[in-house]
Amino acid sequence: MDKSSKKKLIGQPIFKQILNLIPKSVIDNIVFKMKNDRYCKSFSTFDELITLLFGIFERCDSAREVCDGMSALNGNLKHLGMDYAPAKSTFNDALNRRNEKVFEAIYFALL
Repeated sequence: MDKSSKKKLIGQPIFKQILNLIPKSVIDNIVFKMKNDRYCKSFSTFDELITLLFGIFERCDSAREVCDGMSALNGNLKHLGMDYAPAKSTFNDALNRRNEKVFEAIYFALL
C-alpha cells in the first residue's frame, strides 16, 4: 500500500468532489456583496446552489422531484454541507424571491 501523504479522493461521492471545486469563500463574498441572504434564515444561497446542482445531475424535471430525491438521501446530506433536505415550498420560495444574478456572478467568478 502506498503511504504517501497526498490527499486522495477515494471514498468521497462524485457530487462532493465537484462541490470541492467551487470555493465557498468566493460564493460567500458574492452573496455578501449582492446581499442575497439578507432576509433568509434557514436556506442559504449555497444550499440553493447545492439543490440546483443536485437537480441538474439527477436530471430532475420539477422542484418536487429535486426535494423528494434529496429527502431520500436522508442522512447522507452531511457530506454536502446541508443538515436536511429543503421542503418544496422553501425551495420554490427561494427560486422566486432570490436574485438570479448571484448565480451568474458565481459562474463568471469561477471561470
